[in-house]
Amino acid sequence: MGRFRPYAVALVVAVCIAAVTVSAQRRRGRGWAPLRVATAESFDGGFNFCRIMFSESRDGDGGGWSVDYPRADVNLSIRLAELTRTRISRDPSTGDPNHVLLRATDDLLFKFPFVMMTEAGAVYFSPEEATRLREYLLKGGFIWADDFWGTYAWEIWAREIGKVLPRSEYPIVDLPLSHPIFRSQFEVTKVAQIPSINAWMGMGGGTSENGADSAVPHARAIFDRHGRMIVFITHNTDYGDAFEREGDDPQYFYTFSVDGYAFGINVLLYALSH
Repeated sequence: MGRFRPYAVALVVAVCIAAVTVSAQRRRGRGWAPLRVATAESFDGGFNFCRIMFSESRDGDGGGWSVDYPRADVNLSIRLAELTRTRISRDPSTGDPNHVLLRATDDLLFKFPFVMMTEAGAVYFSPEEATRLREYLLKGGFIWADDFWGTYAWEIWAREIGKVLPRSEYPIVDLPLSHPIFRSQFEVTKVAQIPSINAWMGMGGGTSENGADSAVPHARAIFDRHGRMIVFITHNTDYGDAFEREGDDPQYFYTFSVDGYAFGINVLLYALSH
């Protein structure tokens, strides 16, 4: 698969955006969206963007699983289809991406090689959910946890994912930029700090949502005993908003969404090919 330099990423994505953003937004709208829970009929052989619906910890930090839903799920699916040869699952009646939701305890979880979790600092895993997620991951699944900020949110996430994968056996490690996930298709040279569009506007163009406590964005991972990445973690950054808000503000798009899509597509391709 060919690789693109960062300037080429901007060109390719910008051309695609100009061609399809208006019609895509007209189809999807901007209001309340019904929940698209996975069923046995959700599968047509293409890629389904799958998001985990989770309960929130009483002491958690964040807005819950539905942040960025559904536009991030839809938009990233569209860009994956446009910028790679990946065939995505589509609704047969509308042609829109067939993105889905499910609980960790749903048996259909094992149909999805990739699942996303947002606002990971808010999560709570019950014993049953922890057992099921561990089984899913060790059988070949992949989780991307995104959009949580600061030390406190990290501690909540570390505690809860530790129920799934005990830290003594499955440590969380920082990924070097030399890791193959950063060049699955696009050459990514940094872990971008992407704030939500509202935070960015409120800070006058700043990027750290928790000030000094979240000043440095991180890409971290958990590997199984065979060296396969099973959990990918982006902390102190919000890639989901780069997808969701691609059409809301041109400056936000060029500042964050271009890098966000290069990064997100790399993660998807790596997850699907490993």
